[in-house]
Amino acid sequence: MTPRRVLIGTNNLHKAAEVRKILADYTIVTPKALGITLEVEETGSTFAENAILKARAFCNASGMITIADDSGLEVDALDGAPGVHSHRYSPDPNATDADRRAWLIHNLQGKEMPWTARFRCAVAICFPENPAAEVVYGTLEGEVIDQDRGNGGFGYDAIFLVPERGLTLAEMSDEQKNEISHRGRAIEKIRPILRAYFKD
Repeated sequence: MTPRRVLIGTNNLHKAAEVRKILADYTIVTPKALGITLEVEETGSTFAENAILKARAFCNASGMITIADDSGLEVDALDGAPGVHSHRYSPDPNATDADRRAWLIHNLQGKEMPWTARFRCAVAICFPENPAAEVVYGTLEGEVIDQDRGNGGFGYDAIFLVPERGLTLAEMSDEQKNEISHRGRAIEKIRPILRAYFKD
């Protein structure tokens, strides 16, 4: 039987841990575990383009089936910003997640609430035998709130409220978050592709 090993094309340990829990029935391998040191410049103008860039680069470097995602927060009151620049949103190049959240809330001051928003995710899967990549998508609608709530998650999770749950993503357990999150929804769509590849 072909080993069910899949490379996650990211150096972000939070993302890797999240994907590992969602795809618990596969062996998710990180670039670090393979000794791969690779920084992929995200030059795409869409989440899909950036996801493909990362998946292809890590697939080429490893010779393994690879999945990579690009995701971000779109806030309606900011005309869809920060979008693909979510991780690079703060003017401080050394900004922490808390700094980025604070900068976002600063830019929303004076805008009418609720600050409706959504997380979008594109996940690309790349095969060593085929340079073309397949892409799937996931979206989670919600609202940005003006103060951190919860200690879980990462990025903008602490200020992203899911109204029907009454919780921010950072207040949810990993299981609750992965069930509804943009990344969880996208990665679930990868399952049929993995099953076909591994002939499960």
